[in-house]
Amino acid sequence: MSAVLEATERVKDKHSTLTKIRQAGNIPAVLNGPNQSKPIYVNSADFLKTIRTTGRNGIIKLALDNNEHSVMLHEIQTDPIKSEIIHADFQIVNMSSEVTVDVTINLVGEAAGVKDGGVLQQSIHQISISALPSEIPQVIDVDVSQLQVGETIKLEDIDTKGKYTINQDTSQVVASVLAPRQEEEISTGEEQEPGEPENLEGRETNESAE
Repeated sequence: MSAVLEATERVKDKHSTLTKIRQAGNIPAVLNGPNQSKPIYVNSADFLKTIRTTGRNGIIKLALDNNEHSVMLHEIQTDPIKSEIIHADFQIVNMSSEVTVDVTINLVGEAAGVKDGGVLQQSIHQISISALPSEIPQVIDVDVSQLQVGETIKLEDIDTKGKYTINQDTSQVVASVLAPRQEEEISTGEEQEPGEPENLEGRETNESAE
């Protein structure tokens, strides 16, 4: 899904100018292309609305000087204190050429092994993929509903439907269901020295710290 975002060209970076741009409710940005790197700014509210519509890796139609460019959001900079976006980089894309992006993995469903007392563990939360801009998924859903205790799902098990290529070792585990933690060893340890409560307290302290 693509959305139109209006952009305005700005003068080359001066701190006071960037401050004024932000104070006016805009985000300083750069438009990068094959033969250009143009300083621009976009309205902050419109930018956030656009990203909510397209997703982090979606195609944006950037309107600038009566021209529209198909772009992707390459990078954003955020103020660590205010958590506000203070700068953005847009990259002009060729819709017929593959690009490489990071996409979030989202586990869906309740694992069968969890119903039996197991613990679901997600080992990978984001992966690098290559795809045509129009084929990039906003998230990659991985169904774990059939996962039993002791079983795993690996990157190689993800059905890409031929729309994208995974750029990392596909033998990596995405999700697994661990067996329930056994408490027998703790009980055995407590019974070894029944007459020394101070030692027991020491073991309890160590166990709680683990």
